[in-house]
Amino acid sequence: MDIREQYKKDVGEYAANLVNSDTVIGLGTGSTATYFVAALADRLRAGALRNVMGVPTSEKTAAQARAEGIPLTDLHAHPVLAAAFDGADEIDPHLTLIKGLGGALLREKIVAASATAFYVFGDSAKMIKTLGVVTPVPVEIVDFARSLCERRLTALGAKTILRLRDGKPQITDEGHVILDAFFDGIGDPTALDRAIKDIPGVVETGLFIGLTTAALVAGPNGVTVHPRS
Repeated sequence: MDIREQYKKDVGEYAANLVNSDTVIGLGTGSTATYFVAALADRLRAGALRNVMGVPTSEKTAAQARAEGIPLTDLHAHPVLAAAFDGADEIDPHLTLIKGLGGALLREKIVAASATAFYVFGDSAKMIKTLGVVTPVPVEIVDFARSLCERRLTALGAKTILRLRDGKPQITDEGHVILDAFFDGIGDPTALDRAIKDIPGVVETGLFIGLTTAALVAGPNGVTVHPRS
C-alpha cells in the first residue's frame, strides 16, 4: 500500500471511530469513503457499535454497505441525520470544498445538508489555499440544456469538458450528466456557486459552502482535525 492509500485508510478508520451507536448517518462516496465504510462495518461486527444505519450517497456506496452488512435507510424515513462522513477533492482554509469528481455530488450535497454534523476527510494534499486552481468544479446538469450550460459557463470564465465514461457521457445516479468546469482559481466561491445555479438546466454544483463541521486530514504525523472557525 503506497503512502497516499495508507493516509486514506488511516483517516477512514479515524472517522469511523467518531460514529456513535443508535444513530443514522450519511455514508460518503469515493476512495477514502470506501475505507470509512469498511472500518464502520468492522466496528459493527466487533460489537463496538450497535444500531447504526446509513444513508448512502451513491449506488456504489450502497452496494458496498450491503455487502459489508451495514443496514441502510433513506431520507424519507430519517430526514435528519446525526452526522455525515464524506471525502473531498479540495478543502480551503474556510472549509469550503470542491466535491464530485466521483460523480455523486448531488446526493452528497443533499445528505450533507440533511446532517447535524458534516465531517469531510482526506489527506494533506487536499488542503489548498485557493479552490479551483487544479481541480475543476463538477456541475451536474440536465443533458437537454448542455449547450446552454456550456455557453454560460464559458461566459463565467470556465473551460468545460463533458464527463465521459467508456467514451459516453457519464450518467449520474439521478440520470443527469456532468460538465467539469475548469477555472483559474476561484476568488469568491459563494458568488460563483450562485452564478452557476442561475443557469437554466443546472441541477447542482460541486462547491460545498458552509456545510462542513470539521475536516479530518491525514498526513505524516497522523490525523489532524480542522474545525470550522
